[in-house]
Parts: sequence; structure tokens; C-alpha cells
Amino acid sequence: MQHTNTDFTALRTRMVKRDIAGRGIHDQFVLAAMSEVPRERFVPDRFRESAYDDAPLPIPGGQTISQPYIVGLMIAALGLQGGERVLDVGTGSGYAAAVLSRIADHVYTIERHGSLTETAVLRFSELGYDNISARHGDGRLGWPEFAPYDAIVVAAATSTVPDALLQQLRVGGRLVIPVGDSAQQTLLNIERVTSDRFKRRQLEAVRFVPLV
Repeated sequence: MQHTNTDFTALRTRMVKRDIAGRGIHDQFVLAAMSEVPRERFVPDRFRESAYDDAPLPIPGGQTISQPYIVGLMIAALGLQGGERVLDVGTGSGYAAAVLSRIADHVYTIERHGSLTETAVLRFSELGYDNISARHGDGRLGWPEFAPYDAIVVAAATSTVPDALLQQLRVGGRLVIPVGDSAQQTLLNIERVTSDRFKRRQLEAVRFVPLV
């Protein structure tokens, strides 16, 4: 299906200005990355025209692609400066990993739905994003082989923060994760201050699919 008349570049520019910068996210790395990654390539064909609405959209497996503002908020909260090793839990469509890959040195992304992993890997390859490693597995366990990570971001809600993820964070690194139940969740920014001390900060109320 061809969308010859849609100017996705213009829509992307408008989205970043209105929904990301316009809502208080001023991290230049995030704004540049979100201006570059074609979100329309990460949504099912029938939703491509809506790719730059500031809303979550359905993807296969009963999952969603998060609204752009939330993706921007979570990545900005990691405080990336470029050159980091990042773990992305809950690949989903692959959009957040793609945005992260435009900032970080390498992104490791893990997803429990094998079919979503396959689709995301194909998209990364088509777009030439060769600094992303993806695997099908249990995100709660992280990806210990490549730990410690400078930053970890989790795109699914959990009632408690998985200890494995805390342990795979380097000292000085940050973990951004939604914590709560299906009714109420809060986005937490957790910094590893020392090997056994963590500083938690609440960002805002969110709604995510559960981490299973």
C-alpha cells in the first residue's frame, strides 16, 4: 500500500515541535533522534496515517507502540550523552530501541513475543540501524551477558522493580520503569548511587501493558 501523498517528514517535524519540545522535553539528543526515526515504519500499515498523533497505537500480539511523548519522556529521563550501552526491555514495535540507537553507542533490546522481535529486527535492518542487538526472552531477567548497562528503560508495568534489572545497572546509571497495577502506575527514575544504594524519583502517572 503506497502512501504517496503523505509527507511524513513534515508530520514528524510537527510532532517533535508540538508534542515533545512543546510539552517540556528539551533534551537535544532526544529531539534530534525523534526527528530522525520514521515512526510510520514501526506501526501497522493501516495506522501509518496516524503515526505522528501523540497517542499509543495497536501493534500485533495485543501490544501497543507508546505515545511519542512518553517515549521522549522516558529516554530523556535516562540522561544519555551519547556513547552509552543501553538495555531496552519490551521491544514491541522497535520504535524506542530505534530512537535510543540514534543516541547510544549500542542498544540491547529484549521482547517476550518472538514475532515482534522478528519484525523489529527486520525494520532495524531495513533502516540501517546496525547498533541494535535484539533477542526473544523474559525481560524481567534482563540480558546479563552485556551488563552492566549505563541505562535501562522498561516499556511495561510491574508491581515491583525486578532485582535482576537493578543489578545489571552500573553505578551512576539510571533505570526508567513504570511501577504499579493495571489501575494506577507511576513512571520511576531509579539511579544506582552505590553498589547497594538506589535513589528513586517519581516522574508521572502512566498506563502501560503489564510486564509478563
